[in-house]
Amino acid sequence: MVDVAYGGRVRPARRRHSRKAALAMAGFVAVGAVAVSAGLWSLWARWPATPVVAAPDAPHLPVVVAEETFVVAPGAIRIALQRRPGPQERLDLVYAWPGLAPPPAQEPGAATPPGDRVYVTVAPAAGALEPPERLRQIWLRYVRDTLNPAPDGLALVEFRDGTPYQGEDLAWEENAPEKFLARCERPAPGRPPATCLSERIVGGAVVTMRFSREWLADWRGVAAGFDRLVAMLRPKAG
Repeated sequence: MVDVAYGGRVRPARRRHSRKAALAMAGFVAVGAVAVSAGLWSLWARWPATPVVAAPDAPHLPVVVAEETFVVAPGAIRIALQRRPGPQERLDLVYAWPGLAPPPAQEPGAATPPGDRVYVTVAPAAGALEPPERLRQIWLRYVRDTLNPAPDGLALVEFRDGTPYQGEDLAWEENAPEKFLARCERPAPGRPPATCLSERIVGGAVVTMRFSREWLADWRGVAAGFDRLVAMLRPKAG
């Protein structure tokens, strides 16, 4: 079938139909693009600007650090954005001592919390040695003198000047460093109160507890508290 127009030139009717089909297809594509754009805009508008975090008094959260699962009270988590379940790079916690309950919320502008707090960090161990092995292979190479007096049952030595641990002391249970081992700041006039660090390797993560050096006088209580803390964070493993 043909039609004749414009000075007798012959034009096939199917060419006219092809043009109409192309225009219709372009219209469908345009409508689809508008619909997709509207859907994406709707999703974007509803997406939260920040991750949803739990309230401090919410139930315990399962948090994964270095593929290890820890069960944590949101009120003990110091950084609000960390109060969510699932994988995280690290955890920063604080507990009241010696009960190991989340401390009361501190009012903005309030004075620094008293020395009855223990600060805890959970981070990837990154192949770190177990603390007793680190004592034997690394730290004992840098120590100098035995300090006296030392609490009963505790070995207490100071690191030499010029070493990576200058200005610190090392304390451990004389016969079983795996039970208690801590690296402590040395008290000095004009400085903040000295603190100690004690670590436990938990699978692929390391749990570090920071506490007042004055607590060395009750180092057995500190060691027992660290055991309770790890069992609390890892109830199944504990």
